[in-house]
Amino acid sequence: MIQDILLVLLGIVIGAIAGFFLCKIYMQKYLKKNPPINEKMIETLMSGMGRKPSQKQVKQLMQQMNKMK
Repeated sequence: MIQDILLVLLGIVIGAIAGFFLCKIYMQKYLKKNPPINEKMIETLMSGMGRKPSQKQVKQLMQQMNKMK
């Protein structure tokens, strides 16, 4: 009886750990394929604020965003 309960709890713990790591790997692949922000989005945002960004400014901002990851 106690062994059955321990086996169920052990299965739940192992499943949760495996699920966490599988989810983490999936999300990393997803974010590589579909980055949350790209250079075109940065240009659009800066243009919306009333300034025309140079390519150098866009690259610098992208580098800063990548460092934050």
